[in-house]
Amino acid sequence: MTQAEGAATFRSATDMYGRFVGRYAPSLSAALIDTVGVDPDNRVLDVGCGPGGLATALAEIVGQENVAAVDPSPPFVSVCRARLPAADVRVAAAEELPFPDGFFDGAFAQLVVNFMTDPVRGVGEMKRVVKPGGSVAACTWDYRDGMTMLRAFWDAAREVAPGESEQFDEENMRYAALDELTGLWETVDLEEVEGGELSVTVEYEDFDDLWAPFPTGIGPAGAFCASLEPERQQALRAALSRVLGDPEGPFELSARAWYVVGRA
Repeated sequence: MTQAEGAATFRSATDMYGRFVGRYAPSLSAALIDTVGVDPDNRVLDVGCGPGGLATALAEIVGQENVAAVDPSPPFVSVCRARLPAADVRVAAAEELPFPDGFFDGAFAQLVVNFMTDPVRGVGEMKRVVKPGGSVAACTWDYRDGMTMLRAFWDAAREVAPGESEQFDEENMRYAALDELTGLWETVDLEEVEGGELSVTVEYEDFDDLWAPFPTGIGPAGAFCASLEPERQQALRAALSRVLGDPEGPFELSARAWYVVGRA
């Protein structure tokens, strides 16, 4: 699966996105903002905003009027605009940000960099629109180990369809390791580059609550699930439940993301 194909898998029902990785947005946004730092008088940009999880968290600090957000998906932009009517929310790609040089105090990209068509250009654009000395920050899941929900899914997929799942498995994503992220920031000549891990925990009502988004085709994991015939979807469902310990009733999962921040 190419990066563009991976990005396209998120352009489905926005409510299912909220039940999928979107449910991690509040805690992950808070962790990223706390790590990077945002002042109440800042003007900030959310690149690849989706339905507005990070943009909403930023608005709680700086006010909606000081938040701009972009996403290439019109449905996501519509949802983000509805959530933040006073923010400047536009349909745009990271590689062509519709803002002047040095316009923002900070630019953020949450769970987006590895889906950019051209990450060097995309992060370079983030740098361009930030004032000298301002923050350029991002985070991506640790797909290879620390994002429990997705790692469990792909481990289950390898049981059910070992050959077919390989091309979808997100452990092969670019920038899924800290050194890759910091290397990208250094490539675009950002200064004072540093990175580390962010750890969050989310709650599920039950296993059905976790499973529901997968058959809808959202994300690379959902696209793989939706590609299977019904019998193998059920086999995958059973395998995923086993990998997670056959949870009954409410349960929690942890997730680790890598963050990077540099100065423009």
